[in-house]
Amino acid sequence: MSNGNARNWHASDGLVARYADGSLPEPDAWSLEKHVEGCAGCAARVSRAVHGTAAGAVLAQVRESVLAAAPVLKPAPVRQVTPEAPPAPAPPRLARLLWAVGPAVRGAWLPAVLLVAVGAMALGYGGGFPDARALLLAVAPVVPVAGVALSYGPHADPLYEVVAATPAGGLRLALTRTAAVLGVSLPLLTVAGLLLPASGAPAAAAWLLPGLALTLGSLALASFVGCRTASGVTAGGWLCAVLAPVSAAPADGAGARLAEQLSRCLDGTGTQGAWAAAAVLSTALLVVRRPAYDSLMHS
Repeated sequence: MSNGNARNWHASDGLVARYADGSLPEPDAWSLEKHVEGCAGCAARVSRAVHGTAAGAVLAQVRESVLAAAPVLKPAPVRQVTPEAPPAPAPPRLARLLWAVGPAVRGAWLPAVLLVAVGAMALGYGGGFPDARALLLAVAPVVPVAGVALSYGPHADPLYEVVAATPAGGLRLALTRTAAVLGVSLPLLTVAGLLLPASGAPAAAAWLLPGLALTLGSLALASFVGCRTASGVTAGGWLCAVLAPVSAAPADGAGARLAEQLSRCLDGTGTQGAWAAAAVLSTALLVVRRPAYDSLMHS
């Protein structure tokens, strides 16, 4: 990278040539691809260089095939960029962020989170159900896991293949959408738990570390089997661990048995420490498996 200060640099001719012939190291290629998203001048130079290679002929054939298959679509006029022309303004950062997190907070997931919180409140106060907090704590850790499953992958994003192939795709995009999921579900469900009577259940915030650990575990496992399968394994494992002992209890003692089982799974320094360790290990595995997210769209 050359020509300009840290805020206004442009790619050198050598860098562009190495990118076009495929000899540029992957980190430098990603950096250049990210730069041309907001620099029209460098984008035009990279485009000209790539069109001069064998890949350029293939891209031209693909473009012609796409236009032939959709004759009603007219290609937009190409704006000639000269060295003196100002670069096209990049989309506002907030707009890009909202676009990135979009699939994470739209569709059925957000109403489902509200339904869990409002439903628990209705059971606790409107239905006179004394174990509403215990039931909420049993379900809360799998809510962000479900959000992750529904926010990343071909089933969630019509432009998934295109987005995942960009420098902003892959694990970075998955983490952005996971942060959006956690940012909605963690405060909402925790506040709902605080408003419900305890009735022997653990504290309302006791599920936060387990929820984070399960979410990170799902992301790490997704690098092997995909988001939906990984989320099903982690969420199913949690629900089995919490609800299986309750199924053997008599109907009139199910609430107390659930609260007791939740105390084993959530309460205590040792238990919370184990969940924290699980979150750290999942993060470490996620870092090691980061390259797998670059090819996850092909699995």
